[in-house]
Amino acid sequence: MNDTITDMNTENQIRSQLRKKLRNRKIKRTIVWVVVIALLISSFLIYSFYKDNGYLPWGQKKAPTSLVKEVEAKVYENSYATTIDLSGYVKPNDTQTVILRSTGTITKVSVKEGDAVRQGDSLVAIDNTNAQYAVAKLQADIETARLNGSKRDLDLLELQLKTATNNLDYTQAYASFDGVVADVAVSEGDYFEAGDTAMTIIDRSKLKATVEIDEIDMQYIKLGQTASLVFDSLPGKTLEGIVTYIPMLGRYTTQGIGVMDVEITIENPPGTLAPGFTFEGTIVVDGEVKLTLLPQSAVTTNRGTSTVIKKLEDGNTKTVTVTVKYLGEGICQLLSGDLKIGDTLIIRKTDTSASALASMTLGTDSGRSSRR
Repeated sequence: MNDTITDMNTENQIRSQLRKKLRNRKIKRTIVWVVVIALLISSFLIYSFYKDNGYLPWGQKKAPTSLVKEVEAKVYENSYATTIDLSGYVKPNDTQTVILRSTGTITKVSVKEGDAVRQGDSLVAIDNTNAQYAVAKLQADIETARLNGSKRDLDLLELQLKTATNNLDYTQAYASFDGVVADVAVSEGDYFEAGDTAMTIIDRSKLKATVEIDEIDMQYIKLGQTASLVFDSLPGKTLEGIVTYIPMLGRYTTQGIGVMDVEITIENPPGTLAPGFTFEGTIVVDGEVKLTLLPQSAVTTNRGTSTVIKKLEDGNTKTVTVTVKYLGEGICQLLSGDLKIGDTLIIRKTDTSASALASMTLGTDSGRSSRR
């Protein structure tokens, strides 16, 4: 009996100690979580304070500083040797698409691809038996009408003879100029439909190219100007082209740019230069051109409108609408706007780049360079 009571007391003591340990562990865990939450809240509050004020709560308040610095730049003038870039491909001086205006069986093909032809040479013919018969019969009818018929009948027969003669002529095709046969699409015995292409003749004595010239550069283009052209097919060689045609009308591209399609002609091209070959080239304008320039960083563009900030003589500023053309290397050409050489522009930049920007934009010497 006493042993049983002792065992129960011992068990109760063990349970009591276990509950006490669990209670202490729970209290410690609660304290840790409270400390962690307090640290997170205080960190967030410190960060928010620093973000709003720029210094820590226990630090010294800093005087406010501007993140933007105004840098002055000048509108200036420079002289350039103007070079206009070109690109395109060459095509024959003239092209004849040879067709027959009659239907029938091809009876003769007089040339093959690569043959040289002279103006007026017969190229291809179709069966003309019916056409010859029609002409011969009408000639006989006219002879009879001259003896026995009326003048009205004779006039009608002569009109019919003209039609028949034309139909006979339509059974052959002739070269319209001196050239070379570039393609033959028919053979003897083929059945030919009127209007189909039989062959192609090209004139390679000259080659032409149509190049797109920007409306800004058109002021420098004149008939007879020389262009230097470089072809991948002719490594190490530069061919001379001549501006031979300037259209009266320009056109408007999908990029919103006015251009003109100017024609350049290459006289006596090398035989290895075939129509369709591509080139890169330039036209160098005689003499130097003076341009009014300003830094690109001074120009702000919003919804297609470009503006600059102009500093007035009284120290105030004015926003000026301008039209510019970017020339590269951070420089723009002034095309239009209420600006003149020597005007001061205001460029707003961050402090970190303001000093470098000022050193770049304030140098307005008149050194000469080349523009593309």
